[in-house]
Formats: sequence, C-alpha cells, structure tokens
Amino acid sequence: MKYISLLGATGSIGTQTLDIIQEHPNEFHLVAMSVGRNITLARKIIVENKPEIVSVVNKEDADSLRNEFPNIKFTYGAEGLVEIATYPKASILLNAVIGSVGLYPTLEAIRNGKTICIANKETLVTAGHLVMNEAKKYGVPLLPVDSEHSAIFQALQGEKEKNIEKLIITASGGSFRDKSREELQNVTVEQALNHPNWSMGAKITIDSASMMNKGLEVIEAHWLFDIPYEKIDVLLHKESIIHSMVEFHDSSVIAQLGTPDMRVPIQYALTYPDRLPLKTANRLNLAEIGQLHFSKMDIERFRCLHFAFEAGKIGGTLPTVLNAANETAVQAFLDGKITFLQIEDFIEKSLSSHKPVMNPNLSLIQEVDLETRAYVNSLLQ
Repeated sequence: MKYISLLGATGSIGTQTLDIIQEHPNEFHLVAMSVGRNITLARKIIVENKPEIVSVVNKEDADSLRNEFPNIKFTYGAEGLVEIATYPKASILLNAVIGSVGLYPTLEAIRNGKTICIANKETLVTAGHLVMNEAKKYGVPLLPVDSEHSAIFQALQGEKEKNIEKLIITASGGSFRDKSREELQNVTVEQALNHPNWSMGAKITIDSASMMNKGLEVIEAHWLFDIPYEKIDVLLHKESIIHSMVEFHDSSVIAQLGTPDMRVPIQYALTYPDRLPLKTANRLNLAEIGQLHFSKMDIERFRCLHFAFEAGKIGGTLPTVLNAANETAVQAFLDGKITFLQIEDFIEKSLSSHKPVMNPNLSLIQEVDLETRAYVNSLLQ
C-alpha cells in the first residue's frame, strides 16, 4: 500500500489522480490533501476518500469543515500546504497545484524524504536548480506526471544518457493552432478554453493556446533530464497520440504513444517502476486513427515558446520572471482585462525590464516573483 499526499485535489490532475486511487484501493490510499476554493467538491472527496488531514485556502473554510468532519484535521494557507506535503504517514507527494505556490512545499517534501510526483511545472521553471540539487542531496526520486515528460522518462528506461541526441517534445498546438496571428486579435476567453484534445484547467488551457505551456515544459525537461536546451526540440503534432520522443545518436527514435488521457502518466508515476492495469483508459487503435500529422514549430507564430527558450538558456532569475509574468497576464486575460495577444506583450516587457541574477536562492526567487507580478499589474492600470 502506498500512502499519498495530494496537493491540488480539486483540480484537473487532482481529480484524475483520485480516479486512479479509487480504481486501485488495494494499492493506494489518500492520507493528506490540499484543495482550492471549490469546497463543494472538497466535501465530496473527503467523504469518498477519508483523508486524515486537509488543507484549504482560508481559515473560515477550515473552521467550517472542521465542524462537519470532526475526525479529520484541517489546516489552511501556505503553512497548510507544507503540512500536507510533509505529512509523516505519506510516502509520495503528488504536486498538482497550479503556479509557483507549489515550490516551497515541494522543497520541504524532498527534505522529508518523500517521493515526488511532479505535475506542477512552475516548481521546476522558477527554481529548477534548487529542486534538483535538493533531490540529489536527499536521494529523492522526482517522477514526471506531465504526459510529455512521462513519455521521455519511459523512452529513457534502460538507456544511457551519453547516447541521447535530442529530446523531441510534441505539442498539439492548442485551441488556436490553425489561426494566423491576425485572426488572434479578437479571440475570446471561451474560444481559448476550447482545447481540441485535452481536458485541463483554465490556466493550462490558455498556456496551451499561447504555447507557453510547451515553453514551460521545455524548461522543465532541461532540469528533469539534465539536457541542454540545444538538444530539445518541439514538434507540432495535432493528434496528441505520440506524447514525446527521444532520438539517440545512432539515429534510433523511441516514442511513447497513447490516447490523450492524463490518468496514464499519473498512474505510471505512482506505480513506477511497475505498471498496473487501467481499465478506464481508452485503448489506442492506430488503424482506426489512420494518420498522424507533424509539422515544424513556428517560433514567430508562437512567441511565448521563443520567450521560454531564451529565458531558459539565460537562466538565473529570468525563468522566474517568465513564469510570474505569464501567470499574472493569463489571469488578466481570463478576467477580461486584456486581449489574448497582450499576454505575450506583458511577458516580453517583463523579461526586457529585468536584469537576471545567476544562481538565485529561494528568498531572491520569491522576491523576484512578487516584483514581477506587481510590475505586470502596474501595466494593467
């Protein structure tokens, strides 16, 4: 039995993780979880999974739930996230929160010897050097949950790092993959949230439309697999059947394929190095699909991907700026304050106005994160 702490239980990755736990009750048990502001769904999860400790965003919700479920411990805020991440009974932390809020709990979980299943891109984007150094120091596995990184991780099993020629990360192209930049001038939030292949949360879906999601994945891949950016490519693949590939220096290419279902990489991270049946997953039928399509990624069309490559190569505090500016700008778009293409503009202005500091510590990363958010908000005035 594996005991699991789950950050972000009410989100898209969180709810799909719970599907897996419920499908394999003899293999997994949820002992600790954090939720956002969806208290109605949180109540349902508590009833079905009976965790021992739950963290919410604010004290009022913690007090209310404590009265409803007196046998469960309730906590809240940033301290609550750390309590969940480091809960002694759990051996695995699955970090599925959105944003840089997941960084500090992950570092604390590593220091407490937890196996980390990472779905929170921002943790590695903003502080990849700190996270990987701590994981190495404490001998903690860092297992990818994103479908692209899981695909690369699976393709590398039994292989030697010295034989890698490049990593090839596939991209669906998102909601606007067939639109020109001119056609993007007046797109709506509803159009941006209509992803053709995947069912994801709002922020990730917008990132997919802007291609920032793929940019963040490039930076994440750099840290997870210790690969230079010059050996990471992005390939447009509309069907999302090949989740990513590894090319080796003998010209062999190993790819991981499957239907677009996040439960597959989530379960692989939880079961690694073993596998379990997943009855609810749709089987891949290539004869039925018939064709797969690929095309070169247009960096000029998808400027956010270019920003991510450049920020990653320069490093230091610049990826922190990239992530913080993007999070703030995406929220402004979701709130109807800016247009879709202005997301790129605000990110570009933030990157241009920042002087990178190399090898930042955690406090500097947090300081730069807050400064960047304040800068983007000032542009909204």
